[in-house]
Amino acid sequence: MTVRDRDFSKGAIWRLTLSQALPLMLAQLVQLLYNVVDRIYIGHMDGGDSIALTGVGLTFPVITFIVAFAALFGMGGVPLFSMANGSGDKSRAEKIMGCSCFMLLAGAAVLTVSGYLFCRPILYLLGASDSSYPYAADYLRIYMAGTVFSMLTTGLNSYISAQGFPKTGMFTTIIGAVLNMLLDPLFIFVFGLGIKGAALATVISQIVSAVWIMRFLVLKAPIGLKRQNIHFDSRLAGNICKLGTSNFVMQGTACFVQAACNSTLQTYGGDLYVGIMTVLNSVRDVFFLPISGLVNGSQPIMGYNYGAKKYDRVKQSIRFNTLAGAVYTVSAWLLIVIFPQFWFRIFSSDSAILGPGVDAIKLYFFGFVFMSFQFAGQSTFQALGAAGRAIFFSLLRKVIIVIPLTLILPRLGMGVKGVFIAEPISNMVGGLASYITMRLTVYNKLNDDSKE
Repeated sequence: MTVRDRDFSKGAIWRLTLSQALPLMLAQLVQLLYNVVDRIYIGHMDGGDSIALTGVGLTFPVITFIVAFAALFGMGGVPLFSMANGSGDKSRAEKIMGCSCFMLLAGAAVLTVSGYLFCRPILYLLGASDSSYPYAADYLRIYMAGTVFSMLTTGLNSYISAQGFPKTGMFTTIIGAVLNMLLDPLFIFVFGLGIKGAALATVISQIVSAVWIMRFLVLKAPIGLKRQNIHFDSRLAGNICKLGTSNFVMQGTACFVQAACNSTLQTYGGDLYVGIMTVLNSVRDVFFLPISGLVNGSQPIMGYNYGAKKYDRVKQSIRFNTLAGAVYTVSAWLLIVIFPQFWFRIFSSDSAILGPGVDAIKLYFFGFVFMSFQFAGQSTFQALGAAGRAIFFSLLRKVIIVIPLTLILPRLGMGVKGVFIAEPISNMVGGLASYITMRLTVYNKLNDDSKE
């Protein structure tokens, strides 16, 4: 890719966004296969008994919590990195990436030790039963060994795309994910390791991905990762965490939402409904990827043009994100409603899960279109440095709306249905509030700046 190609201040916004987003979407899709392939194989273990799938589903909040810290320390620095790059300050961009890498390493060490020390109480707090705990513990104890590699891959890959190399970022995850897909059936079925084999395949794949991404950033990237910059800088760390808090809150609160859902479903429906929620989380992750890739791919473009004072191009990017996101989410919702059984059969051959699962998936994804407004509003706040607002709207949807509803609605006589209905309510209220506020504040300010 030439230097001109990496100049985000030139060319059609939609073309630049797609050139960034499409490889990123594919990369994220492949990244998701780390866990999704595990769930597919695990869901068909033991004659289709869903208890193993339930067990691995209990580990989701922990894995999400790890991803949250990767987003905090890694992706939090990308808007700063892009603005420094756009203004021509290469030295500052290098220091931002180095500080980000240090925090990822330190965070991984703390999380790994904590995971091993508190594995049992954490899993029971998340809704484990005596039947599902052995499966959950077997998976989590092995998965935690790869925490540092998972965090480096997730946290640093965005620095590759931010430099105009989205295809390289895509290959970072493709290599590991393809390896995971090859190792899963070998370890699970051929070697007879079961759920432990699924976790081991994931860890090996994460190691390969991390080695690949570090090699590129150290040896080939125009703005490289240098050893002298991998240290703690309090000022940079504060700014990284400030902007990364939005992603952290989104991921971290997702962890608490999953925990609240699992524990409530265990109380009102037992292991069967925890297994159903595992499938719903898996389907949601798959359908979130394209829109997440779209807005994440647009952030370097918005940040670059904002740093270059090209405010009209920033507005074009916001409008494109909104329209493309709305079209996609409506299409995705139709696929889920028309073919609900298809998604459950992918993840489990347990016939007991199918009937109640179909009803649950229709409730859970009702109003999915409003997530496009949530993503469009929040990504704009984050890309342009309005961290406070991005954090607030993350908290609004998850902490203020969905968690209380998840705990309250079942106790008002709705039972397990209350858990599934809480999600669309939060999508509608939170998504519209985020987008309308963005239009009335950030977007209007861009209008004023364009006239100056």
